[in-house]
Amino acid sequence: MSRFEDCFAQLKQQGRTALIPYVTAGDPQPHVTVPLMHTMVEAGADVIELGVPFSDPMADGPTIQLACERALVHNTSLNDVLSMVSEFRKTNTKTPVVLMGYLNPIEVMGYEDFAKRAQAAGVDGVLTVDLPPEEGKEVLPLFKQHGLDSIFLLSPTTVDSRLKQVAQLGGGFLYYVSLKGVTGAATLDVNAVAERIRHIRQFSDLPLGVGFGIKDAETAAQVARVADAVVVGSALIKIIEVNVNDTQTIMTKIGATLADMRSAMDKNSSSRHG
Repeated sequence: MSRFEDCFAQLKQQGRTALIPYVTAGDPQPHVTVPLMHTMVEAGADVIELGVPFSDPMADGPTIQLACERALVHNTSLNDVLSMVSEFRKTNTKTPVVLMGYLNPIEVMGYEDFAKRAQAAGVDGVLTVDLPPEEGKEVLPLFKQHGLDSIFLLSPTTVDSRLKQVAQLGGGFLYYVSLKGVTGAATLDVNAVAERIRHIRQFSDLPLGVGFGIKDAETAAQVARVADAVVVGSALIKIIEVNVNDTQTIMTKIGATLADMRSAMDKNSSSRHG
């Protein structure tokens, strides 16, 4: 059983929804990332999504673009990110870790080399924004061979033929982007999300995570009623942005934000599963 399967099976048994925080590796500085990962798990994170810094993150809004810039000032590379996961795994062998990023750094490292090294480091899944299923015929089997689940983004406009394709090729969980636009944008319509999730469930048994537009405990709790996982990114990155030189405050505030979300989500779990 993979870490993902184990994690989601346990949560289902408990009638709870996964909390998946996103941070960019190396932001604000490389030495902060691993302690921050542990802080997030202590605060209630079930899965960690770790951004691989990239110079042109086109699916991301200004908040995460700036996070990538801050990480790249320290030359945080894919090599460094894999080392961070290895370091995290020394004391945490349970929490699934997803690398989220773009194809270019993986291509530069070499697909097979990356897959082997990611597996050795303890990575569980890879979400490559600019690798659609149609173009992944060589890469995706390689990932699978090395125990890496390919996690795909679905949007409000994803057509059924694509849903079928993703259901066949995807692993770990499916990531539903609840808004049209970039990360950190607009407000959330939970009823529309619920309706769309019902539709997607016809095509796949994989757990369904929802991200984009989760800003606080209230929105996390609303989404937790209809999804298997709640993904939060920009709200955490903003905490780093305003406390960029104060590691202790970053840890405390991100920990508190996630603990509030976890608590609100758990209070709501009875209304979803009851």
